[in-house]
Amino acid sequence: MDTPTDIMPRRRLFAFIAMAVGMFMAILDIQIVSSSLNEIQAGLSAGASEISWVQTSYLIAEVVMIPLSGFLSRALSTRYLFAIAAGGFTLTSALCATATSIDQMMIYRALQGFIGGAMIPSVFAASFTIFPPQKRGSVTAMVGLIATMAPTIGPTVGGYLTNLFSWHWLFLVNVVPGIAVTAAAYFLIDFDKPDFKLLRKFDYIGLVTLAAFLGGLEYVLEEGPQYDWFSDDTVRNLAIVSGVGAVLFFWRAFTAEEPVVDLRTFGDRNFATGSIFSFFIGVGLYGLVYLYPVFLARVRGYDSLQIGETMFVTGLFQMMTAPFAGRLAQRFDARWIVGFGMVLFAVSCLELVPITKDWAFVELFIPQAMRGVALMLLIVPVSMLALGTLSPQLIKNGSGLFNLTRNLGGAVGLALITTLLNDRTDLHIARLHEAVNWSSQAAVERLQTMTQAFSTRLGSDSELAAIKLMTQSAHRESLVMAFSDVFLVLGAVFLTMVLLVPLVRKPAPRGAPAGGH
Repeated sequence: MDTPTDIMPRRRLFAFIAMAVGMFMAILDIQIVSSSLNEIQAGLSAGASEISWVQTSYLIAEVVMIPLSGFLSRALSTRYLFAIAAGGFTLTSALCATATSIDQMMIYRALQGFIGGAMIPSVFAASFTIFPPQKRGSVTAMVGLIATMAPTIGPTVGGYLTNLFSWHWLFLVNVVPGIAVTAAAYFLIDFDKPDFKLLRKFDYIGLVTLAAFLGGLEYVLEEGPQYDWFSDDTVRNLAIVSGVGAVLFFWRAFTAEEPVVDLRTFGDRNFATGSIFSFFIGVGLYGLVYLYPVFLARVRGYDSLQIGETMFVTGLFQMMTAPFAGRLAQRFDARWIVGFGMVLFAVSCLELVPITKDWAFVELFIPQAMRGVALMLLIVPVSMLALGTLSPQLIKNGSGLFNLTRNLGGAVGLALITTLLNDRTDLHIARLHEAVNWSSQAAVERLQTMTQAFSTRLGSDSELAAIKLMTQSAHRESLVMAFSDVFLVLGAVFLTMVLLVPLVRKPAPRGAPAGGH
């Protein structure tokens, strides 16, 4: 049910704000644990190879729910689905804080990701169905800000909570707002009505194949770089499971009476192209949220708090840009804004190509600021181009698929970035070893100078210490050069994406009803 005028009922406005808070919590929890994995590992007595599952189990479960949420929202209504999702997310957050073993944590995190995943597409769908066209620019800007800023500030929030209290508060922080969001969703949401008859047609085979396809794919992308891809039996077997699941899922999607995911939405050219853009926004968003902390930790030696403070620049510029991004998307041709955003994001990556081991907050400020502005100039018009032209009947399903592409982009991007970073580091180490050997006069002189510097403190061990320091320096320089290579590739990818902009149809004039509204 749509609101035909510019007047927004206060009840719906409060309901939407509560939904936005729920979405923020669900997206924040992807990255909130990333800066505190060592503390969680110690608290749960987990192994080094097990602790990554605190994130992986959440991501695998969430990526299955996101496309499924479209069907569930139509069957249960936004009110019941969101209330169940918010309540379940709150309960499982509390359970995560009580976990005493890594097995318990994996189960609770998987439940938290699966149940909470329904909140994300519900907010995107609501922003296009309950607000009049004239308001969608500013509303989409707010939703886009949440979707892109939550992962950016996740490590910062997690670092503060763990330093001030303990890792348990990474999850306990969700309880009070979660209860409030659950109550608000149940009592205030009145956007649509349930269609319980759809549940009788629920395609359980489609759900199983969807879980096998996306769950297996997420595992392969998360764990593949760590275990040298298909040389590991588990990665190889789950790749096969994912492939078989994909074939069966697509078969069910086109043959079932009521498929769990309606892929016909991709028949809309703007939605299909917007989903491609969303995929690459995910690559850039999650890829750089990963790269910056790795550089600052492994090269600069920063702790989680220093990393969070350095990275907050991007979030700050996202907040500053959000109000303007919505107005620009309403006032001008969104295609031009997307093109400019892609170019600006590319430039923010290319600015990092000359990176050295000495780069810190000052040198990283401009690239981070440009990235924050670019993200908002991308997510707002891309969301409007992809979802704004869909009919009301397709919005819920389209929202799930649109958000799925961003998450898959992040997973694929992280896997490829990690692999490229490792491969280029090994290559540069090999090249440095060839250039800096004991037949090199410069290397010998450098070693002698360092040995003399250590001799007053270490005596006979001074040469060994000098060799160790030279080796560490070579590895660090190799890593920095690998970072430069990755930033160059990302910049080239986003420049290439500009070529897709002409494929998008020109959107409807400002104020015109979009998608049948």
